[in-house]
Amino acid sequence: MSWIEIVVDVERDKAEQFSDALLEFGALSVSVEDANEGTDAEQPLFGEPGMEPTETAWDKSRVVALTAVDSNHAELVDIAAAHCHMPAPKHTLRPVADQDWVRLTQSQFEPMLIGERIWVVPSWHAAPDPEAIILELDPGLAFGTGSHPTTRLCMEWLEQHPPANKSVLDYGCGSGILAIVAHKLGAGHVEGVDIDPQAVSSAEFNATRNHCAIDFCLPNKLVTACFDVVVANILANPLKLMAPMLSEKIAKGGHLVLSGVLLRQADDVIASYAPYLALSVWQERDGWVALHGQRTP
Repeated sequence: MSWIEIVVDVERDKAEQFSDALLEFGALSVSVEDANEGTDAEQPLFGEPGMEPTETAWDKSRVVALTAVDSNHAELVDIAAAHCHMPAPKHTLRPVADQDWVRLTQSQFEPMLIGERIWVVPSWHAAPDPEAIILELDPGLAFGTGSHPTTRLCMEWLEQHPPANKSVLDYGCGSGILAIVAHKLGAGHVEGVDIDPQAVSSAEFNATRNHCAIDFCLPNKLVTACFDVVVANILANPLKLMAPMLSEKIAKGGHLVLSGVLLRQADDVIASYAPYLALSVWQERDGWVALHGQRTP
């Protein structure tokens, strides 16, 4: 079956209400985009957890509604506009061709080489180098497939400082990728923690797929007191709040690796951990940094 997208430019204060109305009266899905995307007037819109924008809209917002090809598109726009007490806006129609969406999605994810010898390989691909460290990992609901600079930085730190026979904590484990890397690099004991139960389940699934014995849990279930290596790839604000707790998890002589921090945020994060251990920028990539520090033996 083919589909039709209805494309409508609306004012900022009507974007959310108009989107909801389109869904209520028959649209299959609706997204809101920056109508100025790709121009000098494009506006970035993002936020950290706990600091999200109050509304997902732009000064000039573009509402895109997916509909069935046989829908009455003009009527849908008129009804939604009337529901929002606004004049019926001009709209355009954009066909969406039938595609093999599974194959299309899979084609966007190729094996990735990270560092010198770590390959992240989707299940539908063969490992390019079977002798390398292979992580079989598919894109999923939990964050972390190795594509983001912060994940790469943490993986490269682990590769360059193999935690052989050491204990490792992956705090904010997401997909479990950092915990799995640590295990495959010879760690003696690995645990992963996340506040999202779905992330814990995804991490457990990925660890089993990769034949790694790793304990994943919610924060209140973590029982091990200290670890030789603590890795946390989250975001600057939560990392600052967690400074006392994460610092307590580092064994004497142990290492702390933090990422999810923009270069301009590094000094603030370093200052938050200063009472516990000295951190410094280990590496920077694409505006993101990995911070590292070692607790006094």
